[in-house]
Amino acid sequence: MDTATETETERVVFVTEDGVPTGETGPKLASHHEHTRLHLAFSCYVLRRSDQALLITQRAHEKKVWPGVWTNSVCGHPAPGESLEDAVRRRAAYELGLPTLSGLHCVLPKYRYRTPPFEGIVENEFCPVFAAWTDTEPAPNPAEVGGWRWIPWGDYTELLNDKTANVSYWAKDQYAQLKGIEPFSSL
Repeated sequence: MDTATETETERVVFVTEDGVPTGETGPKLASHHEHTRLHLAFSCYVLRRSDQALLITQRAHEKKVWPGVWTNSVCGHPAPGESLEDAVRRRAAYELGLPTLSGLHCVLPKYRYRTPPFEGIVENEFCPVFAAWTDTEPAPNPAEVGGWRWIPWGDYTELLNDKTANVSYWAKDQYAQLKGIEPFSSL
């Protein structure tokens, strides 16, 4: 499926404040605006097993939402009826060219955030956060990923604290909770 078709057909799942689906869905792109309703999403941090380096990605400059922003490894939205774990695997394969993740598990099951407006878009997501490992080098989809690199957790901390870096709101916000839990607290 090409990116234009995928964007036009993907749907987000609207949820309550507790992350329970309401039974309603909306088109992905059209559902993101200045009054975005709370919907289900995920974030995943992929670590390289050999040295525990973190894979960070830059969103493609052509993306409609948050173009060119550096962030964690992969983010996305589950399709209606799709488990979060399956959605993480689907997006890691599609965006990063990583069809296999090992040790995938949820580290922040109740993470929720709302961003300030960014180019007219507000993210408003109930967004469980996952960690996973790989031994494979990514082969990113250029329609999704503009850049990528493996970095030690300490360098990631510095990046998030660099006021001149173009880093996603959610990556900065998640860090406050992630730094104190495994596997991140021991990196």
